[in-house]
Amino acid sequence: MSCDPTLPAKLGRTVKAIRFHEHGGPEVLRYEEAPTPTPGPGEVLVGLRAAALNHLDLFVRKGEIPGSPLPHIGGADGAGVVATNGPGAARYPVGTRVFFDPGLSDGTCDYCARGEHSLCDRWQILGEHRDGTFAQAVVMPEINLRPIPEGLSFEEAAAFPLVFLTAWRMVVSKARVKPGESVLILGIGGGVALAALQIAKRAGARVFVTSSSDEKLERARELGADVLINHERQDFAKEVWTITQKQGVEVVVDDVGAATWPGSIRAVARGGRLVTCGATSGPKPDEDLRRIFTKQVTIYGSTMGTRHDWEELTRLLAAGVLRPVIDRTFPLDQCAEAQERMARGDQFGKLVLTIPGLS
Repeated sequence: MSCDPTLPAKLGRTVKAIRFHEHGGPEVLRYEEAPTPTPGPGEVLVGLRAAALNHLDLFVRKGEIPGSPLPHIGGADGAGVVATNGPGAARYPVGTRVFFDPGLSDGTCDYCARGEHSLCDRWQILGEHRDGTFAQAVVMPEINLRPIPEGLSFEEAAAFPLVFLTAWRMVVSKARVKPGESVLILGIGGGVALAALQIAKRAGARVFVTSSSDEKLERARELGADVLINHERQDFAKEVWTITQKQGVEVVVDDVGAATWPGSIRAVARGGRLVTCGATSGPKPDEDLRRIFTKQVTIYGSTMGTRHDWEELTRLLAAGVLRPVIDRTFPLDQCAEAQERMARGDQFGKLVLTIPGLS
């Protein structure tokens, strides 16, 4: 384990954080002092150096996901150094560089016992129902932490967990993509889509990607995409149908939702699989159910991943097999600007906040 010797021995009572006291647009975000969190039994206080954005942050800020206490600190992904260990936590010495699985569960239900922590009815995502990573420090269960692999920056480590856990569960655990199959990934450029591209190529699939940006499509080609479709100029479902000689693709990865769902059903092959983890364009698609049952399509819902997934992903990250793509970094106090860029869909890869160390 590598350690950061610059970590201060004494922590202040407050940390710098991005908080909102009411729901709304990016204007509600405030860069201000917040109480330094205290780790409980089995928990660790992490001094954060980087935090990555996800669409979840926009939904929570706008109040579209109920249950977030106010004032609230958003952010699910982060990386930093161990600042303090709570009672019973001793696996990582103070100063160890760490990142973490942002999925939280109490570990006591039947689903948790089977390793399916994301199905726990008390399961949460960091930054949704408890304060998250847009701050100088966050408290995490020790079991969620892992050392940052050598040679990986705080920014790269922060950009990895949520999107790769989500994509791995979709492509590997749910859809079970096999070598030689075709996979359609919608909206290439977002973190989940880019992670799914890497994972699907590793599985041996032929990967179709869509975007309204030719620049993003060409960058996706450099990452291994086989077929590029500009959905602004072409009906992506018709294009898939033509390219596959009216067969369709075996798997569709759709986290866009209402805007793409009917096309996703048309693009998938008879007996194919459609897997969804989100609805950035809305949760209520207009769909003719006859398309689903006559084509015998299997639809999988998916959220985050399991502890086993996390272990496998951290191994592949350390081996250099998988790598997050970073679009831009912003200082913590420019979180609103970063969220506006995400809302516009301008990014290719992850948006990451750099965070000043504790002092």
